[in-house]
Amino acid sequence: MPEGHTIHRLARLHHRRYRGQQLAVSSPQGRFVAERLDGQYFTRAEAWGKHLLHHYDSGDMVHIHLGLYGKFSDVKAPMPPPVGQVRLRIEGDDHGGDLRGPTACEMFTPEDLDALVARLGPDPLRKDADPDKAFARIHKSRRPLGAMLMDQKVIAGIGNVYRAEVLFRANVHPMRPGTAVDHRVWQKMWDDTVELMDVGVRRGKIITIRSEDDHGTPGMRGRPRSYVYRRGGEPCRICGNTILGEVMEGRNLFWCPSCQPD
Repeated sequence: MPEGHTIHRLARLHHRRYRGQQLAVSSPQGRFVAERLDGQYFTRAEAWGKHLLHHYDSGDMVHIHLGLYGKFSDVKAPMPPPVGQVRLRIEGDDHGGDLRGPTACEMFTPEDLDALVARLGPDPLRKDADPDKAFARIHKSRRPLGAMLMDQKVIAGIGNVYRAEVLFRANVHPMRPGTAVDHRVWQKMWDDTVELMDVGVRRGKIITIRSEDDHGTPGMRGRPRSYVYRRGGEPCRICGNTILGEVMEGRNLFWCPSCQPD
């Protein structure tokens, strides 16, 4: 599933591509009622965590959640005939895009948006995010911090990669209960998350290794450029000890037992 920086990057792309343009909107697959949007002016796109929102001049909104398999193409106009199961097609003056395989593609009301925002934690990529809102939920729970970082009700947008890497960079064990996380440590983690995810939006990829630690890994071509993510059984880039891995609440988790002590 795309992490939050991917959705914010997509929102910025759509905002740049289509803002102020009268769009041709259709649903070649027929599973989305697109007729009311066809010919409307696109006003803006935004992201809340892993949720993408398109706004039109009538006040209509489209909510999109890519889920595990969803993808939104970006092609130059005029677009060729649709191929395959296209849930939503939008076409502006110079560019267009086809949405395939999303978990959600639906019309939204202001009340729907309010309800979505109410159930999400703060999004590190939004300027109005309040990290103390997340800390309040974390600090009153004995649930492992590694699990709560993946809970969109606690923090919106963090996925498996950022979860593992931010914990490592903060030298925090993923099993540490929320009640044992003090505010200073949390603020450091939040600030680091904001910085890393902002890099992800600008660069279009996740970059978590500090330049002074990025010496390469001989014989590991094609392996993730990460501290711990997907590096179970390999030597830690910092201390050389073996990276551990296990499944936490259905998702693979990685950490260094030396750099991230209990």
